[in-house]
Amino acid sequence: MTLALIDPIDPVEEPACRPASARRPSELLSRDGAHDVVVPIPDGFPLDFGGTLNQKQIVGRLHGKAGAPLIVVAGGISADRYVHRTETKGLGWWSGAVGVRAPIDLTRFRVLAFDFAPDFGPDAKDAKPPLTITTQDQARLLALLLDHLGVDKVAAFIGCSYGGMIALAFGELFPDWAEQLVVVSAAHRPHPLATAWRGIQRRILQLGLETGRVDQAVGLARELAMTTYRTPDEFGERFDSEAPSHAGQAYPVCDYLQARGRAYRDRTTPSRWLSLSDSIDRHRVEPEAITAPVTLIGFTTDRLCPIDDMRELAARLPNLWRFEQHPSLYGHDAFLKEDVLVAEILTSVLKDIDQ
Repeated sequence: MTLALIDPIDPVEEPACRPASARRPSELLSRDGAHDVVVPIPDGFPLDFGGTLNQKQIVGRLHGKAGAPLIVVAGGISADRYVHRTETKGLGWWSGAVGVRAPIDLTRFRVLAFDFAPDFGPDAKDAKPPLTITTQDQARLLALLLDHLGVDKVAAFIGCSYGGMIALAFGELFPDWAEQLVVVSAAHRPHPLATAWRGIQRRILQLGLETGRVDQAVGLARELAMTTYRTPDEFGERFDSEAPSHAGQAYPVCDYLQARGRAYRDRTTPSRWLSLSDSIDRHRVEPEAITAPVTLIGFTTDRLCPIDDMRELAARLPNLWRFEQHPSLYGHDAFLKEDVLVAEILTSVLKDIDQ
């Protein structure tokens, strides 16, 4: 059962206005079991590119050992607060890394995951104008959660893909809040070719909104996205080149992509996808401003976050702890597929956190 809990502590304030010494740990951190944490967003919450956020609340979910060191985990734009297996939701989006006796061990750590803005409201199926939001905005929303929980120090912020961008933005805005950052398949800026691919996806979504063919647009945009997540070698191994009997019929690889597109329709709405896709392409941080120790994990076959961009980030970080570079058949999706490799790295990175 999911419990949506609001802790009776001080009214929510902008996190930067409250010094760490004024925070007191919430009782939510000492409660066993996984549970949601719902925090009101102050009226008039300003956004980097102007305007305010009308969303009423930010929702996080605590997993793992009560009172243990807190690790924040964030993933790609399809990720949510269900990072670990639950009775109602099944497997979480990163159950291969987060679990009992897993690399991010729920018998050793308290894990916080959260839903990115814009949220899914009761009218999420309605078409809305996309929200212009940055990774810094997402980091400040996370800060509301941490401030509400009374967290003085985050033992580690582990971010993958879009979540890695948020981790970098968090480290830039709040240099003393996280003991370390672990950034997987993300850099300090997006690559222009990746922006071009996402731009085509956004135009497909916009065309679907304009023509009333929303489901088809979401599916087709997802199909295109899937071709950028993996490598040519992986597609080559999985699909042969045998032609169908007639022109216009789908090839095996097309059947696969269409199935993935159909499966994604209930995962998002066009306006939310437009917002988060655009947020990736607005992402910019100054690596020199990130003073926390950083571990980078990159994959040399990743086309969305090229390894050269991560190498530039590594060269500019003032406190780089380690930089893991590995090939993978799975490209950008490697952090979701290379369980053994990722487990070895995370176990090593987290082994010295004091209990």
